[in-house]
Amino acid sequence: MCDRRSLKDISLILIGSTILAFGVYNFYYLNSITEGGVLGITLLLKNIFGFDVSIAGAILDIALLIMGFKMFGKKFFVYSVGASVGFSVLYDIFETVGPLLPQMGMFASAVLGGLSVGVGCGIMMRVGCASGGDDALAMIISKVTSLKLSTVYLITDGVVLLLSVSYIPAVQLVYSIVAVLISGKTIDFIYGLGRTNRVEVEKTNIPAGVHAV
Repeated sequence: MCDRRSLKDISLILIGSTILAFGVYNFYYLNSITEGGVLGITLLLKNIFGFDVSIAGAILDIALLIMGFKMFGKKFFVYSVGASVGFSVLYDIFETVGPLLPQMGMFASAVLGGLSVGVGCGIMMRVGCASGGDDALAMIISKVTSLKLSTVYLITDGVVLLLSVSYIPAVQLVYSIVAVLISGKTIDFIYGLGRTNRVEVEKTNIPAGVHAV
């Protein structure tokens, strides 16, 4: 039987997954704004080597979440799997329903998409989980290197996006980088909100080794 804290965590994961799925579909997908991370790697593997996107993505996500389990523990792994499944289901729902917002320009979509992705991921990270392999990788690197999450996202997503320039138009790449910058900074803000020192962080159920601010 779930206790009150677990119910609160599950509720926050659901809220974060909803915001993330809404932003990825309505701002990223509908405006052809691409991403770095696992999705960017799988698209890169498909375009260069012809790998199946769904299989390659699943393998990378599972491998990174297992690494997260070894570093952050069982609760992180269970919550992260739940968040990943929740995101997939909610994304399918938004895709079935169709666009919920009027068409807007690429810059506005990049900004709003970055904000929604950052808020959604940031909420889930505060609970102590990752929405998928991308976030698990960022949290692991942050813990090992003491780099801020926004810096880690910028480096990993930036490398993937730059490698993707072989099949992505330069203009689209610029908007994708804008989205990555905004989402990384937003995650930093949401994750570190109300945490003024390391002692306070260690009192929460969030992996204390992750450096948000």
